[in-house]
Amino acid sequence: MNRVVLVGAGCGEGMMTLKGAELIRRADCIVYDALLDEGVLALAPPRCEKICVGKRAGAHSMAQEEINDLLVACGEKYPLTVRLKGGDPFVFGRGGEELTALAQAGIACAVVPGVTSAVAAAELAGIPVTHRGVARAFTVITAHTAQGVPDVTDYAKTEGTLVFLMAKASAAQIAEGLIAGGRSPQTPAALISCAGTQNMQVRRCALAELGTFARELE
Repeated sequence: MNRVVLVGAGCGEGMMTLKGAELIRRADCIVYDALLDEGVLALAPPRCEKICVGKRAGAHSMAQEEINDLLVACGEKYPLTVRLKGGDPFVFGRGGEELTALAQAGIACAVVPGVTSAVAAAELAGIPVTHRGVARAFTVITAHTAQGVPDVTDYAKTEGTLVFLMAKASAAQIAEGLIAGGRSPQTPAALISCAGTQNMQVRRCALAELGTFARELE
């Protein structure tokens, strides 16, 4: 029976799970994103067809509905299709939409979780998202919606660590919103870019300085 497996590529280089690597080595087709370590594609057998549907902020190569249709078509054609997604498929990866489309088309499907940057990026920078006596919870928030930068004012009242993904371009607005909501401008903050890669950059600063430091990142 043909099947499609959504595989999380992890956060950065060498962060893929053993199960994910095993599936890539057996894949007949790989449909992959741009935001991942493309070195993992070298694990695929020579016969494997590789299809890039990479999406970056402001430059989407293929609409999500088209990706859904492509996965269904691949699932009908190939014994094993790996849908390779950066981080974890279900953390702002729209993996749930893809899984639903496959299930509705009658394609057998499964998910292999990945190491999400929501935790790993801070961890690689030596910053725990929870810490006894400091933060007993963390909240993960997308910095991009269909309507633009979300209103983050209410998150200022949320206890624990706030983790904003894909937030470099909107760092200044996020800081302004949190401060307007009551967070101290001196709240410890950090910006992390290219987590888990040789180009990883970390800037530690006060909340009020986020916009300034974000402009220094590549």
